[in-house]
Amino acid sequence: MDYKDYYKILGVARGASQEEIKRAYRKLARKYHPDVSKEPNAEEKFKELQEANEVLKDAEKRAAYDQLGSNWRQGQQFTPPPDWGTGFEHSRSFSQGDDAGFSDFFSSLFGARGGFSQQRPGSRRGGFAAAGDSHTARIQIDLEDAFRGGPQTIEIKSPQLSDDGHVSVQPRTLKVTIPKGVTEGQQIRLAGQGSPGVGGGPAGDLFLEIGLRPHRIFKVDGRDITVNLPIAPWEAALGATVQTPTLAGPVDLRVPAGAKSGQRLRLKGRGLPAATPGDQYVELRIVTPPATTPEAKAFYEKMQRELSFDPRADL
Repeated sequence: MDYKDYYKILGVARGASQEEIKRAYRKLARKYHPDVSKEPNAEEKFKELQEANEVLKDAEKRAAYDQLGSNWRQGQQFTPPPDWGTGFEHSRSFSQGDDAGFSDFFSSLFGARGGFSQQRPGSRRGGFAAAGDSHTARIQIDLEDAFRGGPQTIEIKSPQLSDDGHVSVQPRTLKVTIPKGVTEGQQIRLAGQGSPGVGGGPAGDLFLEIGLRPHRIFKVDGRDITVNLPIAPWEAALGATVQTPTLAGPVDLRVPAGAKSGQRLRLKGRGLPAATPGDQYVELRIVTPPATTPEAKAFYEKMQRELSFDPRADL
C-alpha cells in the first residue's frame, strides 16, 4: 500500500498547531468539496483531505502517526512495522470504526486490522460529574515473564496537547504485576490510571494489552507452546531418552524407536500455567552428521552398502 503524508496533503508543517491544521483543512475542503468544486479530481482529493484531517485533528491519532517518523514519502510503498503501536497510550474511544471509506493505509494503522483495537469509550456521565476516559496501551513482555508472572516496571508513551495546540509524547513509568500464565491479547486493568474525572467523578482505568515477544526457540499458540528438538539418526532409529527445554527448565523426554522427522510428542501441562495449563509439543527434527572426515565418509558408505533403504520408495 502507499504511504500517506497527511501533513503534505493538508499543506502544513509537521510541527503545526491544531488551530493551523483546522484552518488548512477548512480552506482546502471549501476548494475541493464535490458539490462546488470545478477541479477534475475534486471527489478523490476531498476524501484524501478528510482522511488526513481525521488523523491530524485528533491528538492521539496524530501522536501515533508521528511515531512512524518523517522519513517516509507520499506514495512510497509502506508496510506498518511489527507492533508499531506498542507502548502507546490512547483512550478506549481511539478508534470506533471511523475508517469507513478511508484508505488501506489508514485502516492498517487505526482500523480493526491496525495496531489499535476498536473499543468504545469507558466514561460514564451523570449530572455534573463525569468519569474519566479509560485508556489502553499495548505492551510486550518475554515469554518467560508470562510463564512466571511477577512485578515489572514498564514505560508507555502518552500523547499530550499543550496550551498552544501542539502535540507531544511524554513517557510514563508504571509498576505492574504480570499475572502468572498471561496470554497474548489478555488485558491487565489498572484502576484509576486513565484520565482524571470531572466534577468529582472517578478517574478512568488503564488497560494494558499483553503482547508476547518472539522467542528464540519456543512458539506460542494460546497456552500451548512448541519447540523443535534436534535428534541424531540413531536416537530416532533406536529410541533414546534425551533432554528437551521447557519454560520450567530441561526435562527428560523419551523418543520412541523408529521416530520420524516432524513427529510431535506431547508434554502435558508444560505450557503456560492456568487452572487447565497448556501443553508443550516437541517436534522432532533428525539431524544428519556431516561426512567431513575419512572415517565418517567410510561409515556412510558402509550404511549405503549394508542397509536396504530407499527414502523415496513411496513416491
